Amino acid sequence: MSIVVVGSVAYDTIETAHGGVTEALGGSAAYFAIAARFFTPVSIVAVVGADFRPEDLQLLAERGIDVRGLELQEGKTMRWHGRYHEDMNRRDTISVELNVFENFAPTLLPDQCRCDYLFLGNIKPGLQARVLEQVTSPKVVGGDTMNIWIENAREELIKLFSRLDLLTLNDEEARQLSGEHNLVKAGRAILKMGPRTVLVKRGEYGVLQFSKEGMFAVPAYPLEDVVDPTGAGDAFAGGVMGFLARHSRLTESALRTAVVYGTVLGSFVVEKFGLQRLADLSFEEVDQRYRAFIELTDSHYSRWISQ
Repeated sequence: MSIVVVGSVAYDTIETAHGGVTEALGGSAAYFAIAARFFTPVSIVAVVGADFRPEDLQLLAERGIDVRGLELQEGKTMRWHGRYHEDMNRRDTISVELNVFENFAPTLLPDQCRCDYLFLGNIKPGLQARVLEQVTSPKVVGGDTMNIWIENAREELIKLFSRLDLLTLNDEEARQLSGEHNLVKAGRAILKMGPRTVLVKRGEYGVLQFSKEGMFAVPAYPLEDVVDPTGAGDAFAGGVMGFLARHSRLTESALRTAVVYGTVLGSFVVEKFGLQRLADLSFEEVDQRYRAFIELTDSHYSRWISQ
């Protein structure tokens, strides 16, 4: 298998100015896996409760995602309830019920331990390290984090950074982690903490990539309507890792192309609630939007040169 992703599978209740959904399939690992599967095989490691719906398991399996690592426990699946402001860069968490996820202790299957590409979702840094210890010799390790770990498990988190080829985090988390308000200073400061590449997600403003080769800025794909931004960052990470795994290289050129594909995947997610748009998406649509994105951002695009 090309990628193993360890993270959460949950039921989300989401409210935005466009409406809402109740207990829709979500979680970082679900968004990541469906996005990455457009490029390469994916194996998911997560935990769900006895209330996990058979149709949701079928949705993952029908997309060719390996669900053998989806552990079923007595109890309830994790729940998250969020409400977005009119400015969708801001949201309030109404409630979180960890349920079976509270005591999640990921254990990989023997073949998962031999994976080439590993992505650590935003679980506790100690659990991320536990997963890394189980993997024999991965080619690329990516990881995500969140504000609660930056605040409460900073030492463990930074200790992990030297083992990451890719670190993804949003702009608020980058500022919190680095102590720098300016995102360029923040990205460069985090790079010095150990990750080989840092990807700062900026919502509707795009992505900043930092590596020893320099900085790369990608705008968001322009959309008239954003319905629900939940999971867009996880789909972005899935697109990045999926592209890298498909092409089996971690060069600066490959990374930059991967970041554009990741941005494209994230742009589809926000068009509908939850996983609805991602679940109905075809690779032809992904590739079409990638080409449209290149046309939008390339000042030397061939049709202008010919005029």
